Amino acid sequence: MRRGEPSKQRMVWMPKGETRWVRVRALSAEEKAAIAAACERFITESLKPRFLPEVRPTQFNYPIDIFGKWRGSKYSFTTRYRSGFPDNLGEEFDSAFTRLDHVEEHLAETRFDLMWHRHTGQWWRLHAFVTLEDALRLIRTESLLQPHT
Repeated sequence: MRRGEPSKQRMVWMPKGETRWVRVRALSAEEKAAIAAACERFITESLKPRFLPEVRPTQFNYPIDIFGKWRGSKYSFTTRYRSGFPDNLGEEFDSAFTRLDHVEEHLAETRFDLMWHRHTGQWWRLHAFVTLEDALRLIRTESLLQPHT
């Protein structure tokens, strides 16, 4: 670990109820900014042209934007919808469809668990310990990880 990198120790539960302390590495503000820039570029160049080339209002909920945002150590890919129903016409809401969870225990390089948002509201890990490049490739190719438009 390089000097100046944020690090901490966390207790990890092991099989058979054993515990041990492990060193973990949190992402720095600069690393988060670089990851966010790569993800925004991916959204602009890949996801929006393919899944939201234009906003098409309907009488139901319809997508108006795709964007990403950090929440702690997790980066979510989100679709913003606008309502076309007469009783709440124009109201907007967000629905995340894929999430990158930073794997803090991986000290050598930045790795993520690639999460899928189920219709039940639960997040399920589909891929573990992938690089950012692999995660973006998987989002581009696997339909479960793509926006629902």
